[in-house]
Amino acid sequence: YYIDVNVLEDPVEMINSAMELRAFERMEEDIRLIGYFKGEDSYYKAFQEASERFQPYIKFFATFDKSVAKHLSLKMNEVNFYEPFMEEPAILPGRPLSEMDIVEFVNQHRRATLRKLRAENMFETWEDDMDGIHIVAFAEEEDPDGYEFLEILKDVARDNTNNPELSIVWIDPDDFPLLTTYWEKTFKLDLFRPQIGVVNVTDADSVWLDMSNDEDLPTPEELEDWIEDVLSGRVNTEDDDESADDREHPDSYVTEDSSESHDPDEEEDSDD
Repeated sequence: YYIDVNVLEDPVEMINSAMELRAFERMEEDIRLIGYFKGEDSYYKAFQEASERFQPYIKFFATFDKSVAKHLSLKMNEVNFYEPFMEEPAILPGRPLSEMDIVEFVNQHRRATLRKLRAENMFETWEDDMDGIHIVAFAEEEDPDGYEFLEILKDVARDNTNNPELSIVWIDPDDFPLLTTYWEKTFKLDLFRPQIGVVNVTDADSVWLDMSNDEDLPTPEELEDWIEDVLSGRVNTEDDDESADDREHPDSYVTEDSSESHDPDEEEDSDD
């Protein structure tokens, strides 16, 4: 039998010192929860049992230390939920919390507004699409333009964290050197510069925000306007086959299927 030793380890990591606290606060790319408990009592056990359901994708932390709890503004038996790249955590409603209280909250909030694609969760992330599409952003964090674009994405995510329809998948090409050429060929992109677009998960059709002629990256406001067009359907993966005239008249946007079924020439032919 193959046993994943990672799943057998204690799923809750303890925070007992200032150094561990600093490490916890630097984990901005991760979904993570932290609870403050008196000790290994029934409320901690409920937290621990909930954590086992989300291994190894979601990190659970706990502290029994009053000074750590004070730094994090945690009350006894309270649990904070940290969404990736958000500056402030969400407090799970109710105290004390049962295992199912925690599980239900995590399930409702685990799709982050901005989430980083990683090798270990690549397939799980890609399968968690939004009605068959992903909004995908490519940005190299070590590149100045990539870093700046990532900061813009964070601003947009923080402003829209309460929008359940929005989730942006951030891909750092440096993390996937063997896939970069494939993505460039499939999406017809230059991944040496930041990119953002909509990808159809079924056929890999895509539409990308045109940033090629601009020396400056889009502002958060410009990016939000484009995302609003995506969420409303004004920008979609069928657009790449449509004429520029159609683009200027959003009401005339049609999918390939609907254009076939409403072709006026065909209707005239059928009348003959």
